[in-house]
Amino acid sequence: MVCLAVATVLLHLLTGGRYGFHRDELATLEDSRHLAWGYVWQAPITPLFGRLSLLLFGTSLLGFRFFASLPVAAAMVLTGLMTRHLEGGWCAQLMATAAVVPFGLVAGARLQYTSFDYLFWTLTAYCVLRLLKSDDPRWWIAIGCAIGMGVMAKYTIIIYAAGLVVGIVATDARRYLRSKWLWYGVAVSLLIILPNFIWQAHHQFITLDFARNIHARDMRLGRTQGFITDQFNQTLLAFPVWMVGLYFYLFSRAGRRFRAVGWMYVAPFILFVIAQGRGYYLAPAYPMLYAAGSVWVERWLASMRLKWAYAVQILVWTVLVADAASVTAFALPVAPADSGWGKAVIARNGDFQEEIGWPELVATIANIRDSLPLEDRARVGILAGNYGEAGAINLYGPSYGLPVAISGMNSFWLKGYGNPPPQLLIVVGVPGAFADRHLSMCALMGHTGNRYGVANEETRSHPDIFVCGGPIEGWPKFWEAFRSFG
Repeated sequence: MVCLAVATVLLHLLTGGRYGFHRDELATLEDSRHLAWGYVWQAPITPLFGRLSLLLFGTSLLGFRFFASLPVAAAMVLTGLMTRHLEGGWCAQLMATAAVVPFGLVAGARLQYTSFDYLFWTLTAYCVLRLLKSDDPRWWIAIGCAIGMGVMAKYTIIIYAAGLVVGIVATDARRYLRSKWLWYGVAVSLLIILPNFIWQAHHQFITLDFARNIHARDMRLGRTQGFITDQFNQTLLAFPVWMVGLYFYLFSRAGRRFRAVGWMYVAPFILFVIAQGRGYYLAPAYPMLYAAGSVWVERWLASMRLKWAYAVQILVWTVLVADAASVTAFALPVAPADSGWGKAVIARNGDFQEEIGWPELVATIANIRDSLPLEDRARVGILAGNYGEAGAINLYGPSYGLPVAISGMNSFWLKGYGNPPPQLLIVVGVPGAFADRHLSMCALMGHTGNRYGVANEETRSHPDIFVCGGPIEGWPKFWEAFRSFG
């Protein structure tokens, strides 16, 4: 299982530098330069590792993504260890680890909170399994640490913690409610979370505003539909393994001791359905199910006649290898962007589309700046409509001598518009009607594009680049209305 985990890291190292930074990574990169205990759109752990990558590798894309692949690899090893503690043999351990590979490859492909979220859910499940098997209440300290660190990675682990509470109350594990170690674990978790809570309180819990806006957007765009279907889409052909794993925890005699783990899946599933969450929010809950499911499959194979067991084993491994191969082909940048296969994959993968064209965008902005009269160049600012554009300008702009971008989206809005504010603006990422309504004397000066001719958000939604004067209503009023979430 360790070899399989290492192999996924090596695969990411071979393919991770193929295209470019994703727009979300550009925002994380910017946050990494300004470490804090909180951010508008994410918790602090991912930017912390982004900062570490900057210190070790500079702005290398491959180096930046290195710390995305490691948490998922660790989660794979933990999945194998959970299988071992459920008394699964080497075959079951390898099977459970292999079942994690497809989503793990996706989660580890970019430096986003998804990979760290995946790790801490899996670590929490591992610690709970150790608690229930050993009956050593000191494991509550480790559980508290895992949940606390999970909150510092992505807030949805709170739903997972609610599932653990349901599992304790609904099963024999309720005996731990009388244990001081449980409450020590709760205290440790709250202590870990405290700095982020203080940051949120200081910023009027702005992340709640972000979450409400993003959820409303997702519902408007239909992204919250098909939650149940998504559970099968993201587990691919390995879905029978996690289904029998859930059966093992909830209904089998052998799984009686671990009933609470089953509720750690069921309760979050119900809560996400009620709250209309995105399908991938529940993805980190599957490693613990793969662990139990692989043990069940291994025991089932052992009860078969040899030739039938051999045939079923070949089928299982064929399915697992096919899952990993299909994800590698369609979700990792294995082909050059200008190759036939690369073009076909990029055309159907929206994430790849958002990795293309950022250097060209910044070069275009620099050319527009250079076309201005000399006296205007010293006083020009760059107003970006979204965090991808602002992050790209701040990454590639220094080599052109461009000023730091200002934007109203997410954490960029908190940084303000500068003092003194710019009175001449290069404007990118906003509709022409918005620019004409809010900014003075706007002139169309260029268009976004990329060398591969890939259609993405920049080329489809807001391709025009303007040069404008300052806000018609003045900077304070304009800035108050310019805040947005994305």
